[in-house]
Amino acid sequence: MVTIPAEIRRHLGIDAGDKLRWNVTEDETLAVEIAHQREGVFDDFEPVDAGHTNAVEIEGDFGDE
Repeated sequence: MVTIPAEIRRHLGIDAGDKLRWNVTEDETLAVEIAHQREGVFDDFEPVDAGHTNAVEIEGDFGDE
């Protein structure tokens, strides 16, 4: 377990839930890859009221896709 200073986290865009992949290269350099979290990607969107909908009624408009 490691602690990454806040300034570096902000600079690299590392957020809570992101994963880090640690690798040692052939010349023994430590390389870190950031795997950004994909869950909750729509959390920043505001809900939209689509009004009354009925999937059975509109199915004919879109076919059996």
